[in-house]
Amino acid sequence: MMKYLVTGGAGYVGGVVAAHLLEVGHEVVVLDDLSTGFREAVPDGAAFVEGRVQDAARFLDPSFDGVLHFAAFSQVGESVARPEKYWDNNVGGSMALLAAMRAAGVRRLVFSSTAATYGEPVSTPLTETAPTAPTSPYGASKLAVDHMIAGEAAAHGLAAASLRYFNVAGAHGPQGERHDPESHLIPLVLQVALGERESISVYGDDYPTPDGTCVRDYIHVADLAEAHLLALDAVTPGEHLVCNLGNGSGFSVREVVETVRKVTGHPVPEVLAARRPGDPAVLVASAATAWERLGWRPTRTDLAGIVADAWEFARGHAREREAAR
Repeated sequence: MMKYLVTGGAGYVGGVVAAHLLEVGHEVVVLDDLSTGFREAVPDGAAFVEGRVQDAARFLDPSFDGVLHFAAFSQVGESVARPEKYWDNNVGGSMALLAAMRAAGVRRLVFSSTAATYGEPVSTPLTETAPTAPTSPYGASKLAVDHMIAGEAAAHGLAAASLRYFNVAGAHGPQGERHDPESHLIPLVLQVALGERESISVYGDDYPTPDGTCVRDYIHVADLAEAHLLALDAVTPGEHLVCNLGNGSGFSVREVVETVRKVTGHPVPEVLAARRPGDPAVLVASAATAWERLGWRPTRTDLAGIVADAWEFARGHAREREAAR
């Protein structure tokens, strides 16, 4: 059994990863300030510390075998309007965490990075050698942390991996996706199916794709969690490993909407809207590095299955909200 700190473990991905760690017998401590996470998302069996990443130095000690770092603000639009918030939290918090790990002698780290580090793709599928030119302060803050980790590994022997996600979706039992405000396509379309939203906006239908709408790579959150556990075993002292995580194939906006209709049995009205600036036509990952270095293969790649898991969580969460009124 190992002991791991999970920063941001009250969030969507962090909570599911914490649950997976517990399921295989590890001891888990979750650190989260609950500014965007939810206390009930922390899985049973995990110790919980309410606080910012900067507080890790108060309790991180040599008894910990590693850290999985998810704590970050992640709204692209907000990062444009308030870049200082993202530099302070995402970059400043990560710098403080690395210092705390160094002081405590904790030498293993898996970092939650993002495809936003690449910016506009120059080719698809995206590999880890693609140029990194983020188009938002959010993406830039994550790339800055990637550079910070690379320096820590080279100078101080940290064993580290940055896992760059594409579109995470689905649910793991009682743990699913919810943001305030919500900005991700699948939960937004499910809100329409639940009657909580009148329609879904489709931003552009004249892209060079089979149905004219943008294509994105969706990965099930449980597949994503399994990659984090594999990364803990794959990291090597002095190396910063970077891996893309995705299915390697994409689904269009209209395919997602139609799949929600089929899975839920509810109508989902569409409203065509103008293209959003900076939306690439296709954004799909090459996960070849993760296959080779982590031994990872996503197994929950069917869009209907991903949507069905998300729908089950969304309905359950809606019932809970109704009962609380």
